[in-house]
Amino acid sequence: MCRYRKSLRSLLLLGLLAWNSPALADNYPNTGRRATPAEIAAWDTDVRPDFRGLPPGSGSVAQGMKLWEAKCANCHGAFGESPAAFPPLVGGTTREDIASGRVSSLIAATENAKTTMMKLATVSTLWDYIRRAMPFDAPKSLSVNEVYAVTAYLLNLADIVPADFTLTDKNIRDAQAKMPNRAGMTLNHGLREINGKPDVASEACMSGCRVDEASLVVLPPSARGLNGNLAEQHRAWGPVRGVDTGGRK
Repeated sequence: MCRYRKSLRSLLLLGLLAWNSPALADNYPNTGRRATPAEIAAWDTDVRPDFRGLPPGSGSVAQGMKLWEAKCANCHGAFGESPAAFPPLVGGTTREDIASGRVSSLIAATENAKTTMMKLATVSTLWDYIRRAMPFDAPKSLSVNEVYAVTAYLLNLADIVPADFTLTDKNIRDAQAKMPNRAGMTLNHGLREINGKPDVASEACMSGCRVDEASLVVLPPSARGLNGNLAEQHRAWGPVRGVDTGGRK
């Protein structure tokens, strides 16, 4: 959910810091000015996986539920399950996943609905994204304590914390230790190193391609035909094809 945006923000921050350097200021005396400490601090707001940058605060599950119903449920559903506007946030994880740190259903060929809690490895990513981007119609309008509360509510929906839990900057590491997919992050892939293992297993193919039936989207009967025929909307090359949804069956 967020690696591209965090990378872009980091590049922008580095650019701002570089422009603030004495060398650039001396070489281009008539262009711009040095950034103030307050301006730099306004950019440098991300929370890292080791919780560096996390501001002090607290919020309970009960407080988060009230905030959720008022500001979040319209898009995400009362329990984070609704795909009406965005993919579901909660679901697909088990107590066994919480114990192991790896969501087993992520590798199931028939499991196509990947919720946020299934994929998320760090609770800091969740906290940071809510703070910067939510609610959708009023980003950055939540206070720090409200971000803690909403995060606590989502963690409770995912069975990571109990209903009477209050999330704080002091105990957020305890929640991290129970994230269902905390062991699911890897740096051994082709996006990091040119010789790394690819993230996908598709074959390079432009014609006469073999179609992997396991890659076809699995839809419930009630969803067939709601958005036309998916098979006709996919590109005509490559190994992945949309399932034929020309009508309800």
